[in-house]
Amino acid sequence: MQDDLFSATDADEVVRPLAVRMRPVTLDEVIGQDHAMVPGSPLRRLADPQSKGRRSAPSSIILFGPPGVGKTTLAYIVARQSGREFEELSAVTSGVKDVRDVLARAHERLVSQGRETVLFIDEVHRFSKSQQDALLPSVENRDVTFIAATTENPSFSVIKPLLSRSVVVKLDSLEPDQLREVVTRAVHDPRGLGDTVGIQPAAVDDIVRMAGGDARKSLTILEAAAGALEGKGKDGQPPEIDQETVAQVMDAATVRYDKDGDDHYDVISAFIKSMRGSDPDATVHYLARMLRAGEDPRFIARRIMIAAAEEVGMAAPQVLQVTVAAAQAVALVGMPEARIILSEAALAVATAPKSNASYIAINEALADVDSGTIGQVPLHLRNAPTALMKSWGNHAGYQYAHDAPGAVAPQQYLPDELVGREYYRPNDRGYERELGPRLDAIRQILHRSEPPTSPS
Repeated sequence: MQDDLFSATDADEVVRPLAVRMRPVTLDEVIGQDHAMVPGSPLRRLADPQSKGRRSAPSSIILFGPPGVGKTTLAYIVARQSGREFEELSAVTSGVKDVRDVLARAHERLVSQGRETVLFIDEVHRFSKSQQDALLPSVENRDVTFIAATTENPSFSVIKPLLSRSVVVKLDSLEPDQLREVVTRAVHDPRGLGDTVGIQPAAVDDIVRMAGGDARKSLTILEAAAGALEGKGKDGQPPEIDQETVAQVMDAATVRYDKDGDDHYDVISAFIKSMRGSDPDATVHYLARMLRAGEDPRFIARRIMIAAAEEVGMAAPQVLQVTVAAAQAVALVGMPEARIILSEAALAVATAPKSNASYIAINEALADVDSGTIGQVPLHLRNAPTALMKSWGNHAGYQYAHDAPGAVAPQQYLPDELVGREYYRPNDRGYERELGPRLDAIRQILHRSEPPTSPS
């Protein structure tokens, strides 16, 4: 492992990004992730220099968490503190051959020199199955200590044989106070800005808000703000970063939202649950997060249409019409105006009376069909376009509903096996409050019917 992963000459320090210069060099320097740093944790055991050669130390760790929480840094630290060699591959640029070459070097190093190797793979979720399969023998034989980083849930992105041989360490976004510590440390630390600039507390708060739990992003914003003040000090005093300086280098806070990862599913889940829960404010908040992150507005429109049917249903059936019209308008208009249409449609769902009776009805009916509880279509409901079919009894005894009082004829519609089954049960909200008593009266008429006698 090369020492310049953690240190550099003065000339190097000038050009290296602030986030790299401020990278912690020991586990004790890491800010946040306290749950993963406790004594006896997998990271602590693996970073212990005495862990080399011990079977009790974990041989594989998967670091799962959002960007900017220190996954790569932790891998560096484990290698450095434990005295292991460090090899790194990116799943974006590496193929099976690259994996095999690294594993061959690690095996040779272990056999000839007795030196263990940390193999770090960034964005392991982008590795194909064959690439992940290539790792298994070396992980199983402990030719390498395997550390992987992923922003996607490893349960879905890592093959089961590799996952079963690994300890998954979940890392969290940094809390605001932790990000304030990251920023403040970088301002004062000689590795960082070394007090060449000052910073107002309100500006720190703005950086923390814009960083969204991402330490690397907070340092990137801080570095840009410090660069904007270069040469602006007065009377020999260092210049000071204020809110205006931060605003100059950041047009808007970038929302952390991976359209292919867990953030996508978490935010859309919260959006749907907010509409279901009749919270218009939360609904608009999650809608804004998706729009700012560049989510496809047509995808959002589809989710709103589904919510109109699933969550509102017959309590306010006109809402589905609103959402369908909104989806069509979004496709015709596009962004940025589509945001207004999506907001109207989402708020229509959020503020409407709720009923999932339609959703429950079709699911229960499908369950009966799937279980084989279907029966034969009653003869009087069957089609009879020919004389032969009429001779079988098809259509015999059928009562035309419009000829009956209230257009409800007392006859059986369900198959014999399902007589009395009630799938649709309206609640007492919205239009279903009116529909319920009417449906009760209809069912009383229908249930008085007797199955027609088949002609002999």
